[in-house]
Amino acid sequence: MIKFHEELIQGSDEWLAARCGLLTASEMKLIITPTLKVADNDKTRQHLWELLAQRVTQYVEPHYISDDMMRGHADEIEARALYNKHYAQVKEVGFITRDDWGFTIGYSPDGLVGDDGQIECKSRRQKYQMEAIVEDKVPDEYTMQVQTGLLVTGRKWCDVIIYCGGMHMTTIRVLPDPVTQVAIVTAATAFEVKLAEKLAIYREAIASPTRRLILTERRIEMEMTI
Repeated sequence: MIKFHEELIQGSDEWLAARCGLLTASEMKLIITPTLKVADNDKTRQHLWELLAQRVTQYVEPHYISDDMMRGHADEIEARALYNKHYAQVKEVGFITRDDWGFTIGYSPDGLVGDDGQIECKSRRQKYQMEAIVEDKVPDEYTMQVQTGLLVTGRKWCDVIIYCGGMHMTTIRVLPDPVTQVAIVTAATAFEVKLAEKLAIYREAIASPTRRLILTERRIEMEMTI
């Protein structure tokens, strides 16, 4: 079932809570290789531990916000406004989930277009913007995010907007790729199996009378800086 969380504001505490412990489109590249194989590397394992910890604690640790991320947020607003002006009206939705596979995958679109489309806005440095314009191709690093987003929403296309201030904004339409989407579901299923296995081991550990475990209290960041 597809569920739209229209009331959520991306980046808010409520949005973080809705994403807590879930596989999401932006992180799908961590569990599947570019050749569509189930990934098993350090990044995959670190992501497994991160999501497992989130599911146990129901807490998402704060992440460092870089200058590129801040620029990207501002560029997303401008790119969406230009698309809205020149192509089609965009509707913002905070978060979308789908659970057809026995587990849930989440997606935070940059916007929905009509009944069939959606957009993804990407802020790029000028050398990469030049490459995107000349090659007329969405960078490979976004393939899994875009295909997962289309998988979650079930929509017919995604316009990937590639933006760099001072250069031409380019918009490239991507259609669902069934082969890639089957591989995404396969990798996500394998990942969820591993998560369940590790969760069972964790529960055994905290229930064991021989393990030297003491539950602690979390200090919020404000308290830690006083």
